[in-house]
Amino acid sequence: MKEKFELEYLLKTSPRVLENMIASPTGLSEWFADDVSVSDDIYHFEWDGTIESARLLVHKLNSRIRFIWLEDEEDGLDTYFEINYQVDSMTSMVALRIIDFCTAEDLENSKMLWDQQVGDLKRLLGA
Repeated sequence: MKEKFELEYLLKTSPRVLENMIASPTGLSEWFADDVSVSDDIYHFEWDGTIESARLLVHKLNSRIRFIWLEDEEDGLDTYFEINYQVDSMTSMVALRIIDFCTAEDLENSKMLWDQQVGDLKRLLGA
Protein backbone atom coordinates (compact mmCIF):
# COMPACT_ATOMS: atom_id res chain seq x y z
CA MET A 1 0.00 0.00 0.00
CA LYS A 2 1.24 3.46 -0.87
CA GLU A 3 1.34 6.18 1.76
CA LYS A 4 1.25 9.93 1.25
CA PHE A 5 4.27 12.07 2.10
CA GLU A 6 5.03 15.77 1.71
CA LEU A 7 8.27 17.69 1.25
CA GLU A 8 8.84 21.43 1.27
CA TYR A 9 11.64 23.51 -0.22
CA LEU A 10 12.28 27.27 -0.19
CA LEU A 11 13.28 28.87 -3.48
CA LYS A 12 14.22 32.37 -4.45
CA THR A 13 12.64 32.69 -7.89
CA SER A 14 9.72 34.28 -9.66
CA PRO A 15 6.43 32.36 -9.86
CA ARG A 16 6.35 32.91 -13.63
CA VAL A 17 9.70 31.16 -14.13
CA LEU A 18 8.78 28.37 -11.71
CA GLU A 19 5.43 27.82 -13.43
CA ASN A 20 7.24 27.18 -16.72
CA MET A 21 9.62 24.72 -15.01
CA ILE A 22 6.85 22.60 -13.46
CA ALA A 23 4.14 22.75 -16.14
CA SER A 24 5.84 22.72 -19.54
CA PRO A 25 7.46 19.64 -21.11
CA THR A 26 10.57 21.72 -21.83
CA GLY A 27 10.82 22.92 -18.22
CA LEU A 28 10.17 19.47 -16.75
CA SER A 29 12.82 17.89 -18.99
CA GLU A 30 15.41 20.28 -17.58
CA TRP A 31 15.14 18.99 -14.00
CA PHE A 32 12.49 16.30 -13.49
CA ALA A 33 13.11 13.79 -16.29
CA ASP A 34 15.55 13.24 -19.16
CA ASP A 35 12.79 14.00 -21.67
CA VAL A 36 9.09 14.90 -21.44
CA SER A 37 6.43 14.87 -24.14
CA VAL A 38 2.69 15.51 -23.97
CA SER A 39 -0.26 14.24 -25.96
CA ASP A 40 -3.64 15.56 -24.82
CA ASP A 41 -3.58 15.22 -21.01
CA ILE A 42 -0.97 12.44 -20.91
CA TYR A 43 2.63 13.36 -20.04
CA HIS A 44 5.35 10.88 -20.99
CA PHE A 45 8.43 11.07 -18.73
CA GLU A 46 11.63 9.37 -19.83
CA TRP A 47 14.49 8.37 -17.52
CA ASP A 48 17.45 6.35 -18.84
CA GLY A 49 15.41 5.06 -21.80
CA THR A 50 12.41 4.02 -19.69
CA ILE A 51 9.15 5.87 -20.27
CA GLU A 52 6.51 6.32 -17.56
CA SER A 53 3.23 8.02 -18.40
CA ALA A 54 0.99 10.11 -16.18
CA ARG A 55 -2.36 11.82 -16.65
CA LEU A 56 -2.63 15.52 -15.83
CA LEU A 57 -5.35 15.78 -13.16
CA VAL A 58 -5.14 19.43 -12.11
CA HIS A 59 -3.27 22.46 -13.34
CA LYS A 60 -3.99 25.71 -11.53
CA LEU A 61 -1.85 28.44 -13.04
CA ASN A 62 0.66 29.91 -10.55
CA SER A 63 -0.42 27.43 -7.90
CA ARG A 64 -0.15 23.69 -8.55
CA ILE A 65 0.01 20.78 -10.96
CA ARG A 66 -1.11 17.23 -10.15
CA PHE A 67 -0.58 13.98 -12.05
CA ILE A 68 -1.50 10.32 -11.60
CA TRP A 69 0.76 7.61 -13.01
CA LEU A 70 -1.27 5.61 -15.56
CA GLU A 71 -0.13 2.40 -13.87
CA ASP A 72 -1.63 3.58 -10.54
CA GLU A 73 -4.79 4.77 -12.30
CA GLU A 74 -5.22 1.34 -13.95
CA ASP A 75 -4.73 -0.34 -10.56
CA GLY A 76 -7.50 1.85 -9.12
CA LEU A 77 -5.13 3.53 -6.66
CA ASP A 78 -6.12 6.91 -5.25
CA THR A 79 -2.56 8.24 -5.51
CA TYR A 80 -0.98 11.14 -7.33
CA PHE A 81 2.02 13.40 -7.28
CA GLU A 82 1.62 17.12 -6.95
CA ILE A 83 3.95 20.07 -7.19
CA ASN A 84 2.52 23.23 -5.68
CA TYR A 85 3.93 26.54 -4.63
CA GLN A 86 3.10 29.71 -2.78
CA VAL A 87 4.90 33.04 -2.61
CA ASP A 88 5.53 34.55 0.81
CA SER A 89 4.48 38.18 0.39
CA MET A 90 6.87 39.31 3.15
CA THR A 91 10.08 37.64 1.93
CA SER A 92 9.20 36.96 -1.75
CA MET A 93 10.53 33.43 -1.17
CA VAL A 94 8.62 30.64 -2.89
CA ALA A 95 7.60 27.62 -0.82
CA LEU A 96 7.63 24.63 -3.18
CA ARG A 97 5.71 21.66 -1.86
CA ILE A 98 5.85 18.13 -3.21
CA ILE A 99 3.08 15.66 -2.39
CA ASP A 100 3.70 12.09 -3.46
CA PHE A 101 2.86 8.50 -2.54
CA CYS A 102 5.10 5.46 -2.09
CA THR A 103 5.38 2.26 -0.10
CA ALA A 104 6.86 2.48 3.40
CA GLU A 105 10.03 0.68 2.29
CA ASP A 106 10.54 3.16 -0.60
CA LEU A 107 10.05 6.32 1.51
CA GLU A 108 13.72 7.20 2.03
CA ASN A 109 14.60 6.55 -1.63
CA SER A 110 11.62 8.61 -2.79
CA LYS A 111 12.61 11.52 -0.54
CA MET A 112 16.22 11.35 -1.76
CA LEU A 113 15.06 11.32 -5.38
CA TRP A 114 12.90 14.42 -4.85
CA ASP A 115 15.76 16.14 -2.97
CA GLN A 116 18.04 15.45 -5.94
CA GLN A 117 15.49 16.61 -8.52
CA VAL A 118 14.59 19.78 -6.61
CA GLY A 119 18.33 20.38 -6.11
CA ASP A 120 18.69 20.31 -9.92
CA LEU A 121 15.74 22.71 -10.19
CA LYS A 122 17.33 25.09 -7.67
CA ARG A 123 20.61 25.09 -9.62
CA LEU A 124 18.77 25.86 -12.86
CA LEU A 125 16.85 28.70 -11.21
CA GLY A 126 19.90 30.01 -9.38
CA ALA A 127 17.75 29.73 -6.27
